[in-house]
Formats: sequence, structure tokens, C-alpha cells
Amino acid sequence: MGMQDLKGRDLKQRVKELLESSEFSAALRELRSLPPRKVINPLFSFLYHTNEQLKWHAVTAMGIVVAELADKDMESARVIMRRLMWNLNDESGGIGWGSSEALGEILACHKGLATEYANILLSYIREDGNFQEHEMMQRGVLWGIARLVEKRPELLPHAVSHIMPFLSASDPAKRGLAVRIAGLLGCEGAKSKVLELTNDESGFTLYHDGALHHYTVKQMAEWALEKRTVLGA
Repeated sequence: MGMQDLKGRDLKQRVKELLESSEFSAALRELRSLPPRKVINPLFSFLYHTNEQLKWHAVTAMGIVVAELADKDMESARVIMRRLMWNLNDESGGIGWGSSEALGEILACHKGLATEYANILLSYIREDGNFQEHEMMQRGVLWGIARLVEKRPELLPHAVSHIMPFLSASDPAKRGLAVRIAGLLGCEGAKSKVLELTNDESGFTLYHDGALHHYTVKQMAEWALEKRTVLGA
């Protein structure tokens, strides 16, 4: 039986195997060979997975699959965007683990969707917007914004003013992600705070280029000020 013929649990299990594959680029090619509507539900389920690599590979795959769907059927892609946004809505009754990361990855992958939804993604860290109160959810939003501005900085030139509070967060991952956003946007208005963080030896993990990497906030601050290519500017 070919993958095109898989359904239900068998399809979900195969998607899981592909997301866990050590040959992830080859696994992505196989995922892209399937009709997007077949793989979207399995990918949604793995956004919540406790295995970090599985969750992040689902984020990467979601970006590629939805971007390719948008090229053929923009309205179907918007339905998926609205589903991710619903997961981040208090009224959904759940916590939308992985949803803001998936939003950021999709917007990094597709310019048309990015133009429509960039400011909605930013709204999840705006006190006057759809601010996410949950600490871990804030990490996800910051990662999503960082991923978007890495590819399309022109869409959120004003984002630095909204990430300023996170440069003083107690969580080193949030400090590191906020520094990354500042660096990607040129540190405008945040330079003095980023300079302070060049003494911050706290560690955090960043998913980048398909893998998990460990950095200190100090390393990220130094990169933000100098744009050292080791961190993938």
C-alpha cells in the first residue's frame, strides 16, 4: 500500500515516522507528495507533542504544506490559519501549544499569507491586542515572530517596541528570543538593553534550520549586535 492510500491511524503513524526521521529533508519530500488535506490533521496533532523534535518537525512541515496549499487554494489555507488562531483564542477552551510557532513558520514560508496575518501574529504579545498570558505560550509567539522577521523583516518593522518587556523577562528563553527579534530588526530602540544582556550567561534552546541548538542569552545578544553568521542571520 502506497502512502497515498493510507488513512486514519495508519496515515498518522506514517506521518509520525517521517517527522521522527533522521533524514528529515527526505521525509519532507514524502510529506509534500501527499494531498495537503490528508496530512494537515496529523500535523496538527503533533504540534502538541511532548517530544521536542517531533513537535518542531511538525511546525516545519506545517509551514511547507500550508504554503504549497496557499499557492493552489488560498481560501483553504486561510481556513487552516483560522484554525490555528482559534486554538490561541481563550474561547477555544484549550491551550494552543505549537499554534503560534506554526503560524510563524507558515508566514515565513508564504508571502501572501504573511502580508495578511503578520500583524495578527504580533498581536499575541501586544497588551492592547490578543496578549497570551501563559508563560510558555509567550515563548511560542516570540519564536513565531522571530521566524517571520528572519524571512520578512519589512512586514513587522515596529515589532521591537512590543518585545521590549521580554528583554527583562525572568525566563531566559524569552529573553533570548526577544534579543533575536531585536537583532533581526537591527536592534533599533533596544540597543542599550541588548548591551546589558551581553553579560547574561543563562542558557536556552532555539529551534533553527531543522534542529535544536543551545545558546546563552549572552551569545544571542552578541550576535544581535554584530550579526555573527554562526546563528544564521
